[in-house]
Amino acid sequence: MTTLSNLTPGQHGTIDAIHADQGLYQRLNALGFRIGKQIALIRRASFNGPLHVRIGATDIILREIEAQRIQLVLA
Repeated sequence: MTTLSNLTPGQHGTIDAIHADQGLYQRLNALGFRIGKQIALIRRASFNGPLHVRIGATDIILREIEAQRIQLVLA
């Protein structure tokens, strides 16, 4: 297991848990971050910038601090 922030571009995994407060959890859930969903890291910005991830056909830009809260099982 690892977190989304530890992936390298091209890697993908399955969301196992989201460790966030209620507000962030609901926001991520509304964006499609749900336990059991496949997620792929497309691109990582320089200097700990945002991450470009893909869930299904949806592309999302996510801050590093939020990505650290999403636990994955690598595929």
